[in-house]
Amino acid sequence: MTRVQTDARDALTRRWQQLSGFVADQEPQAVLTVGLMVGSLLAALAGFLLVSPLTIVPFTAFLATAGYGWVRHQGLTARMLTLAMTASTILILLLITLFILVESIPVFVYESGTVLGISVPGLRMFTQARWDAVSDPVRYSMVPMIHGTAMVTIIATAVAAPLGVSAALFLSEIAPATVREVVKPGVEILAGIPSIVYGFIGFTILSPWAADQFRTTGQGSYLFVGIVVGLMALPTVVSVAEDALSSVPESMKSGSLAMGTTDWQTMTSITLPAAFSGVSAAVLLGVGRAIGETMAATVMLRGVPQLTKPLYNAFYGQATLTSLIANNYGEADGLQMDALFAAGVILFLTVLVISIGSQYIEWQMRRKLGGEN
Repeated sequence: MTRVQTDARDALTRRWQQLSGFVADQEPQAVLTVGLMVGSLLAALAGFLLVSPLTIVPFTAFLATAGYGWVRHQGLTARMLTLAMTASTILILLLITLFILVESIPVFVYESGTVLGISVPGLRMFTQARWDAVSDPVRYSMVPMIHGTAMVTIIATAVAAPLGVSAALFLSEIAPATVREVVKPGVEILAGIPSIVYGFIGFTILSPWAADQFRTTGQGSYLFVGIVVGLMALPTVVSVAEDALSSVPESMKSGSLAMGTTDWQTMTSITLPAAFSGVSAAVLLGVGRAIGETMAATVMLRGVPQLTKPLYNAFYGQATLTSLIANNYGEADGLQMDALFAAGVILFLTVLVISIGSQYIEWQMRRKLGGEN
C-alpha cells in the first residue's frame, strides 16, 4: 500500500471515528428521528427513480420528521439536512450526466466507423460533414455545428478577453474607490440580462445592418453572433479578472514602485503577471459561457446544419451545437433525438474540461500568491 493510500485510509478512519463519537453523544430520540428522516428520503428517492405514484408518501414523511427534528434536535438535524442536500445535488448531476450519455449511445453506434479493422463508435460524426435527417440513409455529422461553435467562440473570446481584462485592470488599479464601487456592481448586473434580450437586439439591429453593409444573404453571421456572445461573457470576465488582480499582495506593487517604476510599468510587469492564472481562469469561464450560449445563437443564426464556404467566412452563419438542439428538439424523434443528445454530450464534455481547467489555474494562482509549495 502506497503512502498516499495509507494517509487517505487514516483520514477516513479518523473522520469515521469523529462521526461515530458525535452520534454516540446524541440522545437516542434524536438519532431515531434522523434515522427516520434519512430512511424516508431514501425511500422517496427510490420512488422517484421508479416513477411511483406513492413517492409523495415517503417525501411527506421526510418533511414531517425533518420539521420535528429541527424543533427538538436542531444540531443533528441541521448536519444531516446539509449532508442530504449536498448528496442530492451530486446525485442529480450524476443522473443528468448518465441520462444524456445513455440517450446518445444509439447514434454513436449508428455512426460507427472502421479504423484498421476496428469499429470506432461515432467516428463518422466527426469525419464527415453531412447532416441529413430526411434522406435514406440518414447522417448525423457534428462537424458543421462544431465548426460554427468554434467560430462563435473564437470571435466571442476575441471580444471579451481584451475588453474584460482591460476593464478589470482599470477597476482594480486605476479607478477611484467610489467609481469602482459603482461600476463593478453595474457590470455584474449585466450578467443578469436574459440572453434572449441580447439575441433579439442582435437580430433586429446588428443582423439587418450587417446584411446591408456586407451584402450578405440569409439570417445572421458568425461574426455578429460572436460579438453579441462576447458582450454577454464580458461581465464574467471583468468580475473574475478584477478579483484576481485585486488579490495580488500590495507589498509586491509597493516594492516595484519603490524601485522607481511607474504605475503602468508596475501593472504590466508585476500585477498582470502575478495574477495571470486568475485572469486566464476568467477568460476560460467567459469562453465556457460562449460555448454554451443558446438563445442568442438560435435567434441570430439560420439554423442550417452545414458548413460555410469557405470555412473561414465569418459573414455567414449556419448553426452551432446549442442552436441545433434548440431548433430541433421539438420535432425530433428516434435517432435524430439521440443525435441531439450527442450534441449535448459534446457540449457537456467541452465545458467540463474548460471549467476544470479554469479551477486548476485559479488554484495554482492561490497557491502561488499564498506562498504554498
